[in-house]
Amino acid sequence: MNAGDLIGTAIANTFRSRARTTLTVLAIFVGAFTLTLTSGLGTGINRYIDDTVAGIGAADVMTVTKTGDASADPTDTGPREYDPNSVLTGNGPAQSSVTLMTDADIQAIGEVDGILEVEPVKSVQLDYVQHEDGTPYVATLGALVAGQSVQLAAGAEPDDDSAELQVTIPVSFVEPLGFADADAAIGQPLTLALTDGAFAQHGVEVTIVGVAEEALAAASGTGLVANHALEDDLYQLQSTGLPADQLDRWTQATAWFDEDLTTTQIDQLKERLADAGFGGTTTADQLGAFTTVIDTIVLVLNVFAAIALLAAAFGIVNTLLMSVQERTREIGLMKAMGMGSGRVFALFSTEAVFIGFLGSAIGVVVAMIVGTAASTFLGSALLSDLPGLTIVAFDPLTVALTILLIMAVAFLAGTLPAARAARKDPVEALRYE
Repeated sequence: MNAGDLIGTAIANTFRSRARTTLTVLAIFVGAFTLTLTSGLGTGINRYIDDTVAGIGAADVMTVTKTGDASADPTDTGPREYDPNSVLTGNGPAQSSVTLMTDADIQAIGEVDGILEVEPVKSVQLDYVQHEDGTPYVATLGALVAGQSVQLAAGAEPDDDSAELQVTIPVSFVEPLGFADADAAIGQPLTLALTDGAFAQHGVEVTIVGVAEEALAAASGTGLVANHALEDDLYQLQSTGLPADQLDRWTQATAWFDEDLTTTQIDQLKERLADAGFGGTTTADQLGAFTTVIDTIVLVLNVFAAIALLAAAFGIVNTLLMSVQERTREIGLMKAMGMGSGRVFALFSTEAVFIGFLGSAIGVVVAMIVGTAASTFLGSALLSDLPGLTIVAFDPLTVALTILLIMAVAFLAGTLPAARAARKDPVEALRYE
């Protein structure tokens, strides 16, 4: 019996007891369905997290601030002593003191062991944005750092190598500014107004090059993103008329470190920054708790899938053991006609693998249909405020590995019955009643 005949015989034997095989396949189906759906959930959410991380910053980027008065009691709600070099951020219990940084501080950060490069974050306060003679709207403005990106609904990200003053606007601004849709806003002029240090208001005309989707990491839907040319121009314009002692002051800086650093090494880098009087926050810090919760949920769901697969494995053992018992005389006849123990083992193992394939394939297909439908429904209803989120996404490689994993589990479950069949003595098997 060649390999083709062996596989064909194994498949045919699988359906000799259809009721028993069907129940075993259903048990495998439950495990495969659950495992595929939970892995799809993890894939979809992690993809969204990756996009969100890209919107916050690269993995090798750290936001650095100068710590305020370390002696201050954070529980003290009374008035604080005035410090001309300190500003308050946040509200209520979340309010904290951040000391403004100077050129000397930027240089000190760059000298910390492990910091490859550091740049101050230029803060620009816009009064409003306006398209032609339309209604002015309040907006905030920032710029991208290396490794950071924007989820776009149309157009492109601002080009930091271009001398043209470019900006992306949030998708929530498209209709209020008077554009028919996101594509219609691309290439259109936009006026940014800001007030300088002498309380004179200026209007700067820029070009809209992109429309950004709302993202989980966005603080609000009012954030514009500028290229470096625009950011520099606005910062210089805003600084006009400021006293010399108020120029070149920043609340935070962006620092780069080696992307190959381990978590322990990054923690050590933070400690060195703390010793120098600075605090560092990475992208992982900002989303760490969120990703931990998601990973824990997916892990728990996968445990339930594993339990279902374990139950299915016992079903395979039971099905094949009964099959071996029922086909004892047949096994004796096959061995008497020259089929070796290895072939007998392979025959029953192939039956187990085929049962595993049936259950896993059906479970995976149904899970993909249900997951896609659920994702579409949730994306247009409950999760409509999170554009770009596909709650359940399926990776072809992961799906294929799921099927192979379940087939491997089925093979292992079938080894005991297959080995028992292979060990049967042909003479005794032929005498079996």
